[in-house]
Amino acid sequence: MVKKAAELVAEANAAVGTLSVEEAQKLVGRADVQFVDVRDSSELERHGKIPGAVHAARGLLEFYADPTSQAHKPELASGKRLILYCGSGGRSALAAKTLKDMGLGNVTNLIGGFTAWSQAGGPIER
Repeated sequence: MVKKAAELVAEANAAVGTLSVEEAQKLVGRADVQFVDVRDSSELERHGKIPGAVHAARGLLEFYADPTSQAHKPELASGKRLILYCGSGGRSALAAKTLKDMGLGNVTNLIGGFTAWSQAGGPIER
């Protein structure tokens, strides 16, 4: 069966759950929450990021999440609720599903991604 990208994103969102920008804004700075930016480095440099977010580019996410990898980022294994975002929410949905498949249970996707965040006036760190 052939699936389109939109179907994969919808399935991923159904598997991990989603969070609105308004809900996510209330979680910035909480000790039990870690925002994860899966955009490319160039996007991060151009637009900034959500305050306190760890950068884990989508292309290397599995290696960052794997504690046995030399590229491992401990923030991804902290036990905190992980809120993933990208530019518009598609890549982060797939990334969140990947992390869930790797055994990380408390993973959520930010609907609309960084674009929705910035349009809603969410704080941005440069």
